[in-house]
Amino acid sequence: MSDNEGHSAAPPSEEDLSLPKATVAKMIAELLPNGVTCAKDTRDLIIECCVEYIHLISSEANEICEQDAKKTIAPEHIISALKRLGFETFTAEVEDVLKDHKQQQKVSLLVKHMTCGLRLLQEREKKVSKLELSGLSEEELLRQQQELFAQSLAKYQSTQQ
Repeated sequence: MSDNEGHSAAPPSEEDLSLPKATVAKMIAELLPNGVTCAKDTRDLIIECCVEYIHLISSEANEICEQDAKKTIAPEHIISALKRLGFETFTAEVEDVLKDHKQQQKVSLLVKHMTCGLRLLQEREKKVSKLELSGLSEEELLRQQQELFAQSLAKYQSTQQ
């Protein structure tokens, strides 16, 4: 990474790493019973614990990734890291979330391909409609096209002399 002056930007320090406070506060509020609140210091401590947990899992997953001679941490590395660190109870839920995510990606890709295919069909219909609307046969259109090419070539040759 680099900043506006062309200098290399340093990776974020441990102090710079955090989670969005408003999002965490909302999640905490949703999990607590009605009428129970969370002090700011408590919320900040929860954020620090979450960041440390993420760092721990990602560091372990990175080691597993390197052992597999890979350059990109894959979901399987995260699951292995959870198991290695004693968080096996989380793996089933993580695998379910991963499965749902992959299914959503397939659906999104399918929708994208269908939309693209529909667009191509619409374009073909427009071209056919224009051909039909011209009232000319393909042979006549081809003859006109050849005439235009000949005129263009003649014009080009006259400017070259």
